Amino acid sequence: MMFHGESDWTPVPWNRVTLDGGLWGERQRVNRERTLPAVYRQLKDTGRIDAFRLDWRPGQQPVPHQFWDSDVAKWLEAAAYSLGSHPDPALAALVDETVALVASAQQPDGYLNTHFTAVEPHNRWTNLRDMHELYCAGHLIEAAVAHYDATGKTTLLAPLRRYADTIDAVFGPGPGQKRGYCGHEEIELALVRLAHAANEPRYMRLAQYFVDERGRRPYYFDREALARGEDPTVFWAGTYAYNQAHIPVREQTEVVGHAVRAMYLYTAMADLALETDDASLTAACRRLWTHLTSRRLYVTGGIGPSRDNEGFTADYDLPNATAYAETCAAIGLVFWAARMTRLEQNARTMDVLETALYNGVLSGVSLDGETFFYENPLASAGRHHRQPWYSCACCPPNIARLIASIGGYIYAQGDADAVVHLYTNGAGRLSLGGGALTLHQETGYPWDGCVSLRLEMDAPMPFRLWLRRPGWAREASLRINGAAIEPESVTVRGYMRLERTWRPGDEVTVEFPMPVERVYAHPDIAADVGRVALRRGPLVYCVEGADTDVPLHRLRLPRAAELSAVYDEGLLGGVIALRGAALAAESDGWGEGLYRAEPPTLRPTPLTAVPYYAWDNRTPGEMAVWLMEESL
Repeated sequence: MMFHGESDWTPVPWNRVTLDGGLWGERQRVNRERTLPAVYRQLKDTGRIDAFRLDWRPGQQPVPHQFWDSDVAKWLEAAAYSLGSHPDPALAALVDETVALVASAQQPDGYLNTHFTAVEPHNRWTNLRDMHELYCAGHLIEAAVAHYDATGKTTLLAPLRRYADTIDAVFGPGPGQKRGYCGHEEIELALVRLAHAANEPRYMRLAQYFVDERGRRPYYFDREALARGEDPTVFWAGTYAYNQAHIPVREQTEVVGHAVRAMYLYTAMADLALETDDASLTAACRRLWTHLTSRRLYVTGGIGPSRDNEGFTADYDLPNATAYAETCAAIGLVFWAARMTRLEQNARTMDVLETALYNGVLSGVSLDGETFFYENPLASAGRHHRQPWYSCACCPPNIARLIASIGGYIYAQGDADAVVHLYTNGAGRLSLGGGALTLHQETGYPWDGCVSLRLEMDAPMPFRLWLRRPGWAREASLRINGAAIEPESVTVRGYMRLERTWRPGDEVTVEFPMPVERVYAHPDIAADVGRVALRRGPLVYCVEGADTDVPLHRLRLPRAAELSAVYDEGLLGGVIALRGAALAAESDGWGEGLYRAEPPTLRPTPLTAVPYYAWDNRTPGEMAVWLMEESL
């Protein structure tokens, strides 16, 4: 049996993957039934949708904001994904109505932006640094591609192609063109998607231009500030590192600035490295990835500790209670990690994606799907809660579109490669060089690590089946049609690679034991010195005030304490909780004094930890991921 070299791991499209129950099937159901309607109501009530009517007049409130279009676009994208997997006539009609309204706002020259058409028509393209024109265009383009993929209709794709053509005429290195790029990256990755959907290389070249031009001197943001009559040295963010425009992207070595902007830029860089086989862009992606994952990543997969810049500060600066860790930033990390996995074909990048997905992303929406976190701290005194909406409402529709499209991250395919990145109940329909293959998964993941795969095809077919061995899995067992295979003998770059001629009905079973694991932080992460976090499988756990009558800062977890994993059907929609015994510092006998020469007495107290993603869904109270550890 001869196999050719390993091919590109092309993601299996979201609309060729079905989820059947399990955690993600349930989250998609809630997203479909609760989140999409809740987000639409907010878009309608706050004026974002009606802004496309272009009937705003000076003095009216609210004033269409510079990034409102992106909120509507992300809802349209989420709704399109949902329709592609679960047809819904009522939602389809609402999408058609919204698409028609958006398209009606397009100007004769192809321009499409509610703020700059209705509010500041004289200021088009005059402040790319701050005003989100290209960012909004990017999200509209992504919505158009998703809508086309889901419905086959061009009612949104055609107007957005016209808009992309307009942008292509305005920006570039040619005579009379603006040598600019957006202050908030997004257009770059959107144009890559549009190039494929429209089969138009010009859009890929425009994406390449925006990435290549970024950070070149003289700074475009300086030139446009001077043209507005402003002092370019007076920039509210202080430095162009805020939007990753301080130096050309191929020279960047550290993740800096606004976290969401960074993730969208790095996603586009990885896209283009794949498309163009650009070694220098690939090297930049690798440097930045290594810096993020070795210096600036929370244990939950959250990124960006600072509220001041909604982003990065210094190496190992990962505070807990003040962690910003924006939901959109974790979503952006999922996007980048998916591209890095395709670029590197290595499980370690997918491990980061999985951690972010199950923890830093999923925490961003309540279990009922109707309230949202913008910030995702790792400790709370009990005053941080999800909200139905935000004045800057990027996160609610963003998490809606990710959950609706989660199927697109589970499998990949090549000429002779079938790849399983993530484990969840359902099926994926793959296209290999030898024909069609359907992979059926049955699993209790993430609550247990038992996965059964059944292969369905018309005839025997030779190919490589790659099964990711998660980085948290210290052990694994593997069987093909009941016959044991030694996992270590077939593991390549973190995937178990099984090469053979497969037959219809073949079954592969894999099991990853899920013991409760203690996690310790790098000694230079000052906030976590002397502390321990708990993890089981892909899930990071936390302790909530709802489960204890002891203030969380008094808890000490003995190093030798045993912790058991217990499924509780009535807890938080049905989760595995971690239970054991901790110690609590007593205040008895302390009197009126603040200090004394003897340490406090420690008494045993029950400990319950729940998945981090599910916190703040019960009685409001404290929360902590990192607990003080007692060496007893």
